[in-house]
Amino acid sequence: MSGHPLICNWPIFGPSLNGIILDSKTGIMKRFYTILVLLIGVITIKTSAQATNDPDAKKVLDGVSAKFKTYKTVKSTFTFKTESSAGKTLSSKNGSVWIKGSKYKVTIVGQEIFCDGVNVWNYDKSSNEVTITKFDNNSSSLTPQKMFTNFYDKDFLYKLNGEKKQGAKTIQEIELTPTDKTKTYHKVYLYIDKTGKTINTTKVIEKDQTKHSIIVNTFTPNGPIDDGQFVFDAKKYPGVEVVDNR
Repeated sequence: MSGHPLICNWPIFGPSLNGIILDSKTGIMKRFYTILVLLIGVITIKTSAQATNDPDAKKVLDGVSAKFKTYKTVKSTFTFKTESSAGKTLSSKNGSVWIKGSKYKVTIVGQEIFCDGVNVWNYDKSSNEVTITKFDNNSSSLTPQKMFTNFYDKDFLYKLNGEKKQGAKTIQEIELTPTDKTKTYHKVYLYIDKTGKTINTTKVIEKDQTKHSIIVNTFTPNGPIDDGQFVFDAKKYPGVEVVDNR
């Protein structure tokens, strides 16, 4: 992806979502899954923007949203990087995400997440364990698909900071500030390909200035994806322990 999730009630680095248990030791999955959709490069913004928001930024975001709605499927690869306030790289992990309607598959850091629109399977490679939960599209948990909704208008103020050339591309920078000042982060930056209307990079800045980025490496829309890809097949994981919480 040369250019999309947050968690219940918007705790951007929250402990779980939709039954998926995230890595409490490293926090990698916490941070990653929270901002994944922002970095895949597809978001949807409702048209009723607040008066305090920048109409130019809204126009850009609406364009990204409209473009995403034309896709039947998405396959994307990305790099998830965390940097200290001094700019030192603390971790860098590669991952992928596939989306088809209400179905999705996410792979990163020894973890695979499958959702067929009915069930969610969270597989942890280190323990060879899969946890199964029911998919609840009406819950407050955030999925890749729900990231394509109007949360920005309710939870962020946004503005267009300008644009710059990056190779042959023109990149637009949008700055988002959470309206809830109790959040652990204080800024989100989206870097959008002006012509392609996709997000190349998303950065989340915590209050201690730690930076989390998802850099889109490949982004392929409308390719064939068999529905079986969104279902966990235990036969492919010999000896897997199954924890069924449905």
